[in-house]
Amino acid sequence: MDLPQRCGARVIKAASGIQRRLVAVLCADVAGYARLMSMDERGTLRLLTSHREITDREIEQHGGRIANTAGDSVLAEFPSAVDAVTCALRAQEALSSANDKLPATHRLQFWIGVHVGDVMVKGGDLFGEGVNIAARLQALSRPGGICLSATAQEYTRKALPITIEDLGSQHVKNIDEPVRAFAVKAIHGQGTPARIPSSKEILRADRPAVAVLPFANMGDPDHLYFSDGITEDIIIELARFRDLLVIARNSSFTFRGKDVDVREVRRALNADYVVEGTVRRAADRVRITAQLINAATGAHLWADRYDRSFDDVFAIQHEIARGVVATLARRIEEETEAVARRRPPQDMRAYDLFLQGHRLSDVFMDDGQARARAFFERARDLDPTFARAYTGLAFNYLNRAAELQLNRLVPTGGFALEHGPR
Repeated sequence: MDLPQRCGARVIKAASGIQRRLVAVLCADVAGYARLMSMDERGTLRLLTSHREITDREIEQHGGRIANTAGDSVLAEFPSAVDAVTCALRAQEALSSANDKLPATHRLQFWIGVHVGDVMVKGGDLFGEGVNIAARLQALSRPGGICLSATAQEYTRKALPITIEDLGSQHVKNIDEPVRAFAVKAIHGQGTPARIPSSKEILRADRPAVAVLPFANMGDPDHLYFSDGITEDIIIELARFRDLLVIARNSSFTFRGKDVDVREVRRALNADYVVEGTVRRAADRVRITAQLINAATGAHLWADRYDRSFDDVFAIQHEIARGVVATLARRIEEETEAVARRRPPQDMRAYDLFLQGHRLSDVFMDDGQARARAFFERARDLDPTFARAYTGLAFNYLNRAAELQLNRLVPTGGFALEHGPR
């Protein structure tokens, strides 16, 4: 559906030559571009040129207009939200095919964000909050993935054969209010066939990626070796945790001495979480701080401070690394599980069955608990990944145990009252 037909066309031109209009904005950027350039500048530029030919062609074929380009990024506008998302889907499919011919370490993958909003146009370039939101959504997407705003999702969810995951409200940089984000998870039915992920992508999908930045040495410059040793030990200890994907030391140490936003680290290293900290040594004491940050949102998830005696450098490094790793592993597991619990069911029939079972959960008369359990079991069978179905069953088993105990309590208590002392 074209935006002017749905929302009413709005184009305002001021004397300064600035226009305002409502459009679908597509923002695309290369994941890990800085890392690729550091490995092979010429080869990366050649790949970027060929991949940009793919994205530019798809934009043109779907009625879009390229407004801004800067290095590895591209910004385009479309009169239709459906055309913008279809373009993103086709582009990612074509880029994936091109990447299949390349070594895994040299593949160029794009993040893409799509938003429908009001923009300002001057000299062909796009400006305004609508552009900013599209850029923030792009940063929230996975490499090779697409992230939509609530408005873009509303226009396309019924018009396109796609499966969408609600990522919830996200607090993003330079946007006052939280932005509701949706990830395009799969393509089904007619239209563009779903892309089969590579084995590397499947391995990456279920393992959060962690980058440990070099801990800043806050004391004598001669003690840099100690802060580096702490960082390297944490990387090694984290790598032993099999459910994590840990970014290599050579990659994370490129940020040594740089004051960077963790979102830039995410863009460069494709990291979900960032660990950073400081080291200060004074006489026979050492103080170390460490913090865990969500790389997509910039939110601090955990922080701690360690004060230790400087009797044995290697023992201190090992102790601190183990303590940090234990906390990080627990925090990451908790957050990942929390996200999984918030995921909507893949089959909405499972949700309907869950609600019917939930309504009967407090009914202890007749066969209320048995009927509730049947609804929860059917919901679980329809969607084995729907966590709330299992929650319903767990409470049902608890209720059933309480009911059985109550059935035993009544005759036993009656006997006690009848035969006990008056």
